[in-house]
Amino acid sequence: MAALAGGCACGAVRFRILSDPIDAGWCHCRTCQLNSGCPAMAFASIPTTDYEVEQGADKFGRFASSDFAHREFCTACGTPLFLQEHNSPEQLDFSIATLDEPDRVRPGFHIFYTSRIEWAEACDGLPRYPRSRRNSEPMA
Repeated sequence: MAALAGGCACGAVRFRILSDPIDAGWCHCRTCQLNSGCPAMAFASIPTTDYEVEQGADKFGRFASSDFAHREFCTACGTPLFLQEHNSPEQLDFSIATLDEPDRVRPGFHIFYTSRIEWAEACDGLPRYPRSRRNSEPMA
């Protein structure tokens, strides 16, 4: 896949992703709901070194969203850009919707599905996990 480009809503931040994203999925946890303002947030993972900021490095804000991760966002418009777990500094999970061509990265699963908002049932056949994929088996 060719490099992917993206940015925030106001255009202050522009970035390029230099490797093929892996582990693309939907997260239904309450933190992602609050962070995105949506019932679920689509994300994908890449090596931290493959997230290249082309513009707006001074516009990144950081929020400790849990005891195990932080999120970064544009301080000018609030667009959520990525999440990074403290125990995996070599990897980050970026918001697929921030890509210029988000159709190029398709989610392949749902995590924290038991935290979903009741009226926001997923309408696809993707595997659903009650918690993270590391800590649970797919739901029947």
